[in-house]
Amino acid sequence: MSTPTRIAPAHWIGGKAVAGTGDTVPVINPATGEVVAVVPAGTAAEVDAAVAAATAAFPGWAAVPPAERARAVGRIADGLHARAEQIAATITAEMGAPITLSRSAQAVFPVAVAASFAGLAADFPWREEIGTSLVLREPIGVVGAITPWNFPLQQIVSKLAPALLAGNTMVFKPSEIAPLTAQLLADVVAEAGVPAGVFNVVHGTGPVVGEAIAAHPGIDMVSFTGSTRAGRRVAAVAAQTVKRVALELGGKSANVILDDADLPRAVEHGLASAFANGGQVCGALSRMLVPAARHDEIVDLVVAAAGRYTVGDPLAETTRIGPMATRAHQERVIGYIERGIADGATLAAGGPARIDGLGTGAYVRPTVFAGVDPHAVIAQEEIFGPVLAVIPYTGDDHAVEIANGTVYGLGGAVFGEPDHALAVAGRLRTGQVDVNGAHWNPLAPFGGYRQSGNGREFGRYGLEEFLETKSIQR
Repeated sequence: MSTPTRIAPAHWIGGKAVAGTGDTVPVINPATGEVVAVVPAGTAAEVDAAVAAATAAFPGWAAVPPAERARAVGRIADGLHARAEQIAATITAEMGAPITLSRSAQAVFPVAVAASFAGLAADFPWREEIGTSLVLREPIGVVGAITPWNFPLQQIVSKLAPALLAGNTMVFKPSEIAPLTAQLLADVVAEAGVPAGVFNVVHGTGPVVGEAIAAHPGIDMVSFTGSTRAGRRVAAVAAQTVKRVALELGGKSANVILDDADLPRAVEHGLASAFANGGQVCGALSRMLVPAARHDEIVDLVVAAAGRYTVGDPLAETTRIGPMATRAHQERVIGYIERGIADGATLAAGGPARIDGLGTGAYVRPTVFAGVDPHAVIAQEEIFGPVLAVIPYTGDDHAVEIANGTVYGLGGAVFGEPDHALAVAGRLRTGQVDVNGAHWNPLAPFGGYRQSGNGREFGRYGLEEFLETKSIQR
């Protein structure tokens, strides 16, 4: 079994490890309850120091030609690839992702993202002639980045790679729940030849370090990924200094299965999305919309497929669903399952009961509800756990109405005859829609409508988030 190399986390400021001077935050393995590390609980003083380092480093880094910055981002991709096994084991230990998922996704996606950005520089229009005007794309300045625990490395690399390529410097706060890969990333960035002060890490909690980053007058942009509730707070605090804010927030994505779909494939793909990473994915397809006339047939397929999702020790190669990231989150997810039952949804699989033989780990049974009212709490609120709501509809218009009938608009999917599915996909009010199980494309934009946030990640669109546009009239 894989175990992480012991990491001694510290702040990373100005190219040096900086020990905390006050309180610490324990990092707990949710499968065992064991404390695997502690990180310093940073304060506004550490944020000030990190901003000073990033500000000092900005002019030099911004002056580096884009092609050279791109090569540095490519070296970061290579460095992450070389540490893939350590990264996978570390993420499994700190937030409970099954080791197979940590190897195939948690450690792989950041490499693909960094490499994709490294390849953008050559063809990107850093300078454009528009009539008599010269249009320049320039770095914003110092970027504050705040990320969650569910994909702890991918989330920051999705910000760091385009921010560095654009010529910005960064102050980063990882989630205190899963902060350990931040130290690995700092090491990789330094080894890639990125100058000291360009990338800085301050550990700590959202109410202290996150607030200080969002409010800091020396930070020119905040890029935040997390809950919609926290995103509202970041936007409100950042508004006081009128800095740019990019928000990638929650979701309640719908998987619309049309009456001409390949049902087994649609169910398998939809359930894989709903239960991936224990359902702790912002774009999880947590609502399955099905033709009312075929509801029971599809539920039978869903229940059979759900039975193959083994819950257990995340270090076991056969485990498909590990623990929730924390005991508090376990209780939250179980509370939603209990609410679904209380509100009259049909419990088709799983339920709120604890799982025998798994000790005190933060485990939740993968759960399927059938016949769910589209206005029910479990069909409207982001649960962020392995809970699927199967919702019947009558006709395409009804399906689109249900799919668009939440405050969110992050992801979605449609399964059906290709032209039919594409037409329905075009009607969904969401930032990304997969048709018939399309593969992830790291060059395609990702981001939300409505309360799923603003801004876009990945590819050219993600790079543009970190650039200012200057027009020189001649």
